[in-house]
Amino acid sequence: MEFDKITASRRGFLGLAGAGGAALALGAGGAQAAKVRTNARILILGAGAGGAAIANRLTDRLEGAQITVLDGKQEHWYQPGFTLIAAGLRPASYAQSSITGWLPRGVNFVNEYAAELDPEANRVTTTGGQQIDYDYLIVSTGLVLDWDGIEGFDLSLVGPEHGISAHYAGPDYAETSWRALDKFTDEGGVGMFGRPATEMKCAGAPVKICFLGEDIATTKGNRDRCEFIYNAQAPNLFGVPVIHHRVRQIMDERDITYRYNHVLKAIDPGAKTATYATPDGDVTDRWDFINVVPPQRAPQVIRDSGLSWADRWVDQGWIEVDMQTLRHARYSNVFGIGDINGVPKGKTAASVKFHLPVVEDHLVSEIAGQEATRMYDGYTSCPLITRVGRAMLVEFDYQDNLTPSFPGLIAPLEELWISWLMKEVALKATYNAMLRGRA
Repeated sequence: MEFDKITASRRGFLGLAGAGGAALALGAGGAQAAKVRTNARILILGAGAGGAAIANRLTDRLEGAQITVLDGKQEHWYQPGFTLIAAGLRPASYAQSSITGWLPRGVNFVNEYAAELDPEANRVTTTGGQQIDYDYLIVSTGLVLDWDGIEGFDLSLVGPEHGISAHYAGPDYAETSWRALDKFTDEGGVGMFGRPATEMKCAGAPVKICFLGEDIATTKGNRDRCEFIYNAQAPNLFGVPVIHHRVRQIMDERDITYRYNHVLKAIDPGAKTATYATPDGDVTDRWDFINVVPPQRAPQVIRDSGLSWADRWVDQGWIEVDMQTLRHARYSNVFGIGDINGVPKGKTAASVKFHLPVVEDHLVSEIAGQEATRMYDGYTSCPLITRVGRAMLVEFDYQDNLTPSFPGLIAPLEELWISWLMKEVALKATYNAMLRGRA
């Protein structure tokens, strides 16, 4: 099997995992490109999936480069696992590891956050007062969860006592969220689900936890005691039309109520009510269980840096990169990877996989005095779990075209065991290989 060809395609991220994720973890990629000698100073903001992966890839491609990774966190979170944790299928530890364990030898890791970013001076000041000058900047900070955007909400409320879930908040909160969902599916009542109006990471996750909750209640024999309501922020259940129609069909089949143009703005944990903004005015409903997913935005230091779009996503602050090259539109020595990018699609771990070779190609080619050829087409993948043991492997691009990795083998809109296996078993191995720069 020619692994170098496979890893150059989407099958390298999803298919090879299904056929043996261990192969990816051991390293597939065929012949390595010749190293480029340089003394360039490269600063990577963020050591998450994108930051760790590009640090490993650039270490393999460049000789003599001064690569610095800046991140104040100690712990790496495997975010695709949060939904599994919140459904009681994995413990919090499943998604937790050390940041430094993923970084290559030879990079300078500064365990602080960026406090100020000056793209005119090519300089970042850290929260500890260090000034780091760079020749190239890679922004891979991810996004921040704006919990204050939901009036009345506080993370201390998460758990079975109040019937509140917030699985986006982290592995420990996802585990606490499971206890709330477990109690609700035992006792019954009204369960509220939904997503914010902002752009967000893994837009399918709120749908997944709703489907999983419904399936868990059914398995327990308590489905007739539970009402499931999904509040969509737009006039659709998913931004890709064909996926919207399939999700709507499944919700109809399973008697899940869905409401369009309902955006959560406030909760009253004492009264157990939620207030939603709608085109016809605010609506307040009572719940016994609610899964809270907050608005999501760029970190404040990025929003203050001058890197954000001035006329798009102005309330969110995503950086102004070219949608194909991921190079900044006004600062040519700045690139973006992952959730921080202001592009129409691509806030998933699978998208990061396809951001990486594009940024690597454009940065290394410029250093080598060559022309880059890689382009990002908006590829986004969402293994959309529909029940325990079943999922749909939906993949699409900027034009909302379905881009299946296995045409003729795995139907993207079918609820299949093999798609579940890729999400629940194989995806983590390929994700880990990606972090190592091997996928």
